[in-house]
This record gives sequence, structure tokens and C-alpha cells, in this order.
Amino acid sequence: MSIRRFTAPLVALLAVGAAAPTPKRAPARIVSLNLCADQYLLALADRSQIAALSRYARDPQMSAAAAQVGTGVGRVPISGGSTEEVLALRPDLILVSPSRKRETKAALESQGLETLEIGPAESYAAILDRIRTVAAAVGHPARGAALIRTMNADLARLPRGGGRGRVAAYYQRRGFLTGTGTLVDDQMRRAGLANLAGKLHRPALSRLSLEQLVAARPDFVIVDTATDRVTDEGTEMMHHPSLDDIARIDLPQAWMVCGGPAYVLAAQSLARQLAARR
Repeated sequence: MSIRRFTAPLVALLAVGAAAPTPKRAPARIVSLNLCADQYLLALADRSQIAALSRYARDPQMSAAAAQVGTGVGRVPISGGSTEEVLALRPDLILVSPSRKRETKAALESQGLETLEIGPAESYAAILDRIRTVAAAVGHPARGAALIRTMNADLARLPRGGGRGRVAAYYQRRGFLTGTGTLVDDQMRRAGLANLAGKLHRPALSRLSLEQLVAARPDFVIVDTATDRVTDEGTEMMHHPSLDDIARIDLPQAWMVCGGPAYVLAAQSLARQLAARR
């Protein structure tokens, strides 16, 4: 018997057996317990899908998307984050950080609730990965792809290497220095800057005295815009006369504390400020 006589029935049988699975329904009520996840959610989900954001979502010093949360009647709800409060919101998806207490995550999952861990993004590549993950989870993968295209296009227009190998220190209140393998370091390398912490063989976060900073002679010190105003001893040290001879670059902390769409804003500002200091 020839093979050809079996071809059509076999194709028909395979077509029936390989029917496409039913697409998973997009979650209708999403709760974020993660400051960084808040920002992905605001960029990718329908507003009607967001049941609540984390407690810091409205803080402009912490969240780059604080303005999108809104105020008054149209504001997005905020959750205190307790298990009881989350359960009362009746979510069908909860975005959490890996550091979320294990027992809290277990308690939520024991109620049949789906959780999705969103870890910190310490590079632009990691940010894109988080965008794809969240976009798929909330049912809008095309929206995630569009956001990535826009971010890539915006970054492609920036000059590369504007820092020309000069050395910069990301220096925070109370003398904290940000090291390599971090989002800040990723921004520096994109701009062509060398991270002072790497040259000093410092870890991701360390303390560096003013005397040590000045002795290292970086070309730039990158600081949080919130330290422009002296409010306590921690911000007062950022205005010590010994720093007057080091060029200062100001970036909002909210752009640097989380990976997300604000990465582009930080990169654009860094490029502009470097261009102005050539």
C-alpha cells in the first residue's frame, strides 16, 4: 500500500491532535508588593487591572512613576502589603520581590493565589527581560515589545562614550559609594565613564570618606538631586568645600533605584550633562 494513500488522513489526524491550547486569560486584579514592579505594571497593564500598588508607589523620591499613580478620585490604590490586606483585594496575580518574606509568599500561594517574583534589574538587558516577563504575565506582550522598541530607539539616539574614559563616583548621603555590577555602573559604562568603585576594587555598596573620595580625584561625582538641599548631616556632607573642585552631575534617586522605563531618562540626562562639561 502506498504512503500517499495515508497522507491526507494522517495530516487531518495530526491537525486535530495538535489543536492550539486555549490562551490563558489575562489577570483582572493585580497587586504589586514591589516598588520596581509598580513601575513595570503602570507601563504595561491596563489601569483597570491594577488592584493596588506598593506603599512607596506615590513617593517621588523613590518611584520614577509616582506621577502616574495619581491623586484624588482617579488615583491607583495603595496596599500596606500585609497578607490580610492583600487577600481582601481578591487578586488573581501578585507581583513580589525575591526578598519578600518566604512565609508571606507561602501564605498567599496557600490561598491559591498566583505570585510572580520580579527581581532587581542591574543592567539594561535585565530591564528588557523584566519588561517581557511582566508584559506576558499581565496579558499585553505586544505592549511590552512596543515599549522595548521605543526605549531602544531613544537610547540609540544618544552619543556613546561621551564620558571618554573619565572617572565618576556615584556618591550618596552618609558616604555610600556604588560599585560595579549595579544599574548605576551600567549607566556609567553606557556613557563611557569609568566607575571609581571599580578602580578602588570596592563591592557593590561601600562607605568612602570625603578624604578618600578627594584623594582618589574622580573627574565627576554623581549625586542624588535630593541632596541639593541640606536637610540633615547626611546631606550636609555632600556640600563640603572639599568637593567644590569635582564636577557634579545630578540625577534623581528614583531613576536609579529601580530598573525600568526611567533608565532612558537617566541615560539622557547623564549624556546631556556630560556634553555640557566637555
